[in-house]
Amino acid sequence: MNPTHTYAQKFKQFLVILLPILITQLALSAMSFFDSNMSGKFSSAHLAGVAIATSLWIPVQTGLSGILMAVTPIVSQLMGARQEQKVTFHVVQAVWFSIVLALGVLILGFVSVPLILNSMSLEPTVRNVAQGYLLSISAGIVPLFAYTVLRSFIDALGQTRISMAVTLISLPVNVALNALFIYGLGSFPKLGGIGAGVASAITYWVVFLITLFIIHFVHPFSDFQLLRQLRGISMGAWKELSKIGIPIGFSIFFETAVFAAVTLLMSSYDTTTIAAHQAALNFATTLYMLPLSICMSLTIIIGYEAGSSRMKDARAYAKLGISFAVLLSLITAVILLMAGKQVAGLYSNEPVVVELTSHFLIFAIFFQISDAIATPTQGALRGYKDVNVAFMLAFLSYWVIGLPVGYILAVFTAWGAFGYWIGLITGLAVGALLLMLRLLKVQRKYAAAEHMKLS
Repeated sequence: MNPTHTYAQKFKQFLVILLPILITQLALSAMSFFDSNMSGKFSSAHLAGVAIATSLWIPVQTGLSGILMAVTPIVSQLMGARQEQKVTFHVVQAVWFSIVLALGVLILGFVSVPLILNSMSLEPTVRNVAQGYLLSISAGIVPLFAYTVLRSFIDALGQTRISMAVTLISLPVNVALNALFIYGLGSFPKLGGIGAGVASAITYWVVFLITLFIIHFVHPFSDFQLLRQLRGISMGAWKELSKIGIPIGFSIFFETAVFAAVTLLMSSYDTTTIAAHQAALNFATTLYMLPLSICMSLTIIIGYEAGSSRMKDARAYAKLGISFAVLLSLITAVILLMAGKQVAGLYSNEPVVVELTSHFLIFAIFFQISDAIATPTQGALRGYKDVNVAFMLAFLSYWVIGLPVGYILAVFTAWGAFGYWIGLITGLAVGALLLMLRLLKVQRKYAAAEHMKLS
């Protein structure tokens, strides 16, 4: 990355970082889409089983991955401050940390998942698919978490096109494996939704091994000699990683877990409602890749500018990124209004599921408008390494406001299942406002410090 002086230069550099991240995130989201889509084509019961499984897995995966994503602001600020010699140490320590996290998840999952599923009033097929999916995907947790660290390192160097290339390679691999294991093509077993978990686990290993090859042999990553300097564990480095990463992870966890909680609460509804909710939520998650990609781009760019003590440029990038996210959200809102039923038809052949999904998608419009403000703002705050307040605001917005409001509307009014979505929208809107106010406060603090330094 290079210093920029005009908005045109900033927008160009922003796009150079953003576009590969966006393509990467869309490809990752496409994997989730094909899991839901192909399971739904198998049967609505298998789609519901995958929905329950992912509602348990995704909050854990994204929350812990958020901790590991602390590598991005750490490395980007080191690069901005011209302290490249410290990068290898921090990345290697993060890899060790990721392995310990993954092993902890495996142990906890094998103990708790059967208990959780047995406590829910699920149809036998739905329960079996959910348990089989989680058991299958567990085989890929260690490489997935290690890959998260390596990808954060690659992106922090501004080489987001590499992450994009790896993900684009893995997408057709995942889809092909889904076809083999869900539908039992050829001599492969016909596993339905469980097959989606098998395919994902294999894909995680493929992605990890490709990334290992790249950082070992491809410039500029090979210059850091990550695989040649496998030092022992440093609790000091783990403490620094945790100090930044745990608030990021909790913030992501609070947001993803509230959606998962709604899916679990919906287990009291019929299979059709669960399937429609999961289909609409899956597409809303795909739209979420737009603000999420901008969020990740702002973390890299603002981290680099903050590390270089160019606070005016950091503020300009934050304004640019958030404005661009809002514009994109308005465009996607129009698309959803015009083509909601066509989108719903991608997930199911059953007319009643398609009709109900199209109604849920109307609420998804309001999701992504709030996300367009809240998510990039979080990315900007992470670039400043200001992460503690954000996770507290996330808890307040989603769990103190959003979920209780949704529960009240769903249980005590005629809104039914839609009430949960209204509650989520309320929480997201409150979160967007509070995060924006926090960003403005942080920027004023840095501006005052910069003014005092110059005077």
